[in-house]
Amino acid sequence: MLPDETAVARALAGRIADAIGRNPRLVLGLPTGRTPIELYRELVALHEKGRADFSQVTTFNLDEFCGLPPADAGSYRSFMDRHLLAHVNVTPGRVNFLNGAAPDADAECVRYEDAIARAGGIDLQVLGIGTNGHIGFNEPARELHARTHRVTLKPETRRSNARLFGGDPAKVPAEALSMGMATILAARRIVLVATGAAKASCIERVINGGVTTEVPASFLQLHADAELMVDESAAREL
Repeated sequence: MLPDETAVARALAGRIADAIGRNPRLVLGLPTGRTPIELYRELVALHEKGRADFSQVTTFNLDEFCGLPPADAGSYRSFMDRHLLAHVNVTPGRVNFLNGAAPDADAECVRYEDAIARAGGIDLQVLGIGTNGHIGFNEPARELHARTHRVTLKPETRRSNARLFGGDPAKVPAEALSMGMATILAARRIVLVATGAAKASCIERVINGGVTTEVPASFLQLHADAELMVDESAAREL
């Protein structure tokens, strides 16, 4: 636990930079949402100081909205360009996204799984968490998808993403493509990041509750090398 969002972001950015230093060809899984914005700001700062060389790093993003071309301002591809990729020395051919505008969503999901496998799997997967306990777009449900798949988004998830669409939840796509739970859990190391009081209830359930499909992030309890990084506000119910 760290004091605040900035401290969490700074600590995690340092760990990512250290991981790249140890393995310049790191395969890195990345999230979107409010929480990682500060993290990406810190990574850009480390890159500018010469402490983070992304030229050989391979990245895979967790998810993408259906129906949006990559250049759409609401797409997660655009989000990543704005907050990280346009500001560091990534090699374009090493940056991987799900194509939400693909004509065949199922085939696109298979393509993404194959791309992860060809890269040798994900070395370090960074995750955020939704207020309902979702990771990626793996929403609470009676059953969770194992592999990359198409998903219908819960109303609260659409509301939390409305900021990307002028504040109107109705404009948020109803469906998305997301890495599945087995895809995420196959990463060699996982760091789950949560900041702010709004995440406190779900973090308490992740830590103190059992493994349940109603809190997808609880499945991280089954991983051999998963770490939780939270600020004091997100940890207040622990």
